[in-house]
Amino acid sequence: MAAVTHEVDAWNSFLNTSLQEDDKEIYDLIQKEKYRQFSGLELIASENFTSLAVMEANGSPLTNKYSEGLPGARYYGGNEYIDQVENLCRKRALQAFRLSSEEWGVNVQPYSGSTANFCALTALLQPRDRLMGLDLPSGGHLTHGWQTSKKRISSSSIYFESMPYQSNPETGYIDYDKLEENANLFRPKLIICGASAYPRDFDYARLRKIADQHGAYLLADIAHISGLVAAREANNPFELCDVVTTTTHKTLRGPRAGLIFFRKKKEEDLENRVNNAVFPSNQGGPHNNTIAAIAVALKQVATPEFANYAKQVRANAKALGEALLNYGYKLVTDGTDNHLILWDLKPLKLTGSKVEKICDMVNITLNKNSVLGDVNMVSPGGVRIGTPALTSRSFKEDDFVKVAEYLHRVVQIAIKVQEKAGSKMMKDFVVACQDVEEISALKKEVEAFATSYPMPGFDPTNISPVES
Repeated sequence: MAAVTHEVDAWNSFLNTSLQEDDKEIYDLIQKEKYRQFSGLELIASENFTSLAVMEANGSPLTNKYSEGLPGARYYGGNEYIDQVENLCRKRALQAFRLSSEEWGVNVQPYSGSTANFCALTALLQPRDRLMGLDLPSGGHLTHGWQTSKKRISSSSIYFESMPYQSNPETGYIDYDKLEENANLFRPKLIICGASAYPRDFDYARLRKIADQHGAYLLADIAHISGLVAAREANNPFELCDVVTTTTHKTLRGPRAGLIFFRKKKEEDLENRVNNAVFPSNQGGPHNNTIAAIAVALKQVATPEFANYAKQVRANAKALGEALLNYGYKLVTDGTDNHLILWDLKPLKLTGSKVEKICDMVNITLNKNSVLGDVNMVSPGGVRIGTPALTSRSFKEDDFVKVAEYLHRVVQIAIKVQEKAGSKMMKDFVVACQDVEEISALKKEVEAFATSYPMPGFDPTNISPVES
């Protein structure tokens, strides 16, 4: 290897300077975020803690390379190693879900799950074509056609005609009979099965039957459960669906990105349609550093250790749900088949936003979430709670029973604070939280509990002290 003989110019002097030295302000914020993750209980169902190897790949010099197009057909030179990275990622994606490369293909370039979904819609539909997806208050996702009576919220409802299907208001389970009845009237060209806050599995055979009655495509968005699907801990959508999309950072435990799997139907040319929908229709150059990180995560997914992890995710969710039910609380569908539970707070006359607020104050992170019957998505009647992140910190069932105790105490504090506030306004609720000793005491207890568990991806003992 030739020696570097030229000096670095002054205007390039900072290019090999560490972040801590070059930008102390951002460095300190990252240190604070590291400690927040380590010292709290992360219960957001769509979040996880990825590995050190994934973060190393994601922060690699692959971020420097432009590579519009696909391996072997780029619009730029110098992609010989980038092509190998992307091909390896595609190979590992198929292997992770036990798919034949003769029957299935995959595009690994989507920047996110939402982007992957819109690319899939672009490939399968023409503008103003009809689609049906699970309604947001029933646990669906914005990108599945969400709109209100006054506004089309998502691009999936702006550019396409959308009619939702819903859960049964009594049981919380998807009402497949009503879906079939409405599909006979609406005649969709696409049915989307998938959710962001549905604690049960999907009946793909029933959905396939309904889609076939109208010659419709069936798309599964498994963003939340893809890690469970890969580990055989959830029903397999690949057996019956035409297209499957997913994020890579939830139960797959990778970097933040998306994947689109498609059947290789020669008569419909889904491969070219999906690939062209990603680029050039909706994206530019792929993020090669992220694709490398996805490949690293998918290699991990194919291991027996990951299968054990996914099994524990489900066991933990079940234990958490049963513990909350034992306190007398109401869960949508009375439990869970997957990685999350949906807690209906309306019987307590609390909103999800207020419980989320106090949780933040005591180092517990979860998110407010709509439940059946909600019309105000800003102040919904429930919270969504997931187990993937804390399972990555080696939490087991008994640990989640303790987490349920903390959540129970949060709710009891919220009820007292709401009474003290004298109104249902959030601003009054926040004021009433000030100087509540129970909040301060619980925060200290949660922090001591959380910091007793290992932290994936970085060594918490090496976190530089920073001023709060």
